[in-house]
Amino acid sequence: MSRFQPKPEQIKWMKAVLFALCLTPLLVLVWRAFNARLGANPIEFVERSTGWWTLALLMITLSVTPLRRWLDAPWLLRLRRMLGLFAFFYACMHFGTWLIIDQFFDWHAIVKDIAKRPYVTVGFTAFVLLIPLAATSTNAMVRRLGAARWQALHRFVYLIAALGVTHFWWLVKKDIREPLAFAAVLAVLLGARAVYLLRKRSMPAARSQAA
Repeated sequence: MSRFQPKPEQIKWMKAVLFALCLTPLLVLVWRAFNARLGANPIEFVERSTGWWTLALLMITLSVTPLRRWLDAPWLLRLRRMLGLFAFFYACMHFGTWLIIDQFFDWHAIVKDIAKRPYVTVGFTAFVLLIPLAATSTNAMVRRLGAARWQALHRFVYLIAALGVTHFWWLVKKDIREPLAFAAVLAVLLGARAVYLLRKRSMPAARSQAA
């Protein structure tokens, strides 16, 4: 069990450090762009990089709850919102790069891509599903929806993560090492959640038998 319980000012510092860390991939991209280090295909480099960080931050966000339970550190939940919003931020950059720079608002080509290329269809679906989660991330929306409905809505993040991994897997086609690693991480996180739910459901039965 964790004995560390940070004070409010320590939480503020943690959030500031976390904000800087989450912003670092964007700063690196900007630095690469100004120094002509985006490779032979800059658009593809930006799309791959922002997509990779979207998935990475989604996995980190999903790991907060298992870590909180394992370490008995409820304060970790106070960092989860920022991680999730940064995942959405990089997803917007990923989608925006494809929409604006790659497709240049060619709506005919965009609709055709979404309809005919499975990895685009899956990725677009994941992005659309992510929007209501980002839009309802505030305390005001939690109160408006109610805790139960809010939690039910935000459980879609597991589906979104699975769609994101599938999008990455189908995109790379041959070298699947990185999407396979993301899939393994997601499987562990889903497994941890399944184990927790099974234990939670078995506790009332065990108590009734003991009584």
